[in-house]
Amino acid sequence: QVQLVESGGGLVQAGGSLRLSCAASGRTDRRYAMAWFRQAPGKEREFVAAITWSGGSTNYADSVKGRFTISRDNAQNTAYLQMNSLKPEDTAVYYCAAGTTISRGSALYNYWGQGTQVTVSS
Repeated sequence: QVQLVESGGGLVQAGGSLRLSCAASGRTDRRYAMAWFRQAPGKEREFVAAITWSGGSTNYADSVKGRFTISRDNAQNTAYLQMNSLKPEDTAVYYCAAGTTISRGSALYNYWGQGTQVTVSS
C-alpha cells in the first residue's frame, strides 16, 4: 500500500503562487506515475497534471498550461505542483494520486491523498 499526504494549500490572492507537496510512504514499490486532480464546489473532479516515474513525460490540462508545473523528487518520495498566476477559478480541493500508468483519467490511479484546499481570492 501507498499513502499519499498533500500539503501546501491555503488562501492566496489572485495572481499569487502556491506550491503543493505530496509525500508518499508505504512498504510497496513506489515506482508510480503521479498526478494532481482538483474538484471545485458543484463541479466534477478534473485532471490538472501528471508525471511519469522518471519525470521524462508530463501532461497538463489546458486550463493550467503555462501556469502550473508538476515535478517530483523520488529520493524524497515527494511530488510537487507549483502554481503560479493563480486565478479565482483555480479554487478547489486538490488531490494527489498515484498509479501504474500516466493518464488524464482518474480511474487509472490506485492511490489518493486526502486533499488540500486551495482558495484564490479576487
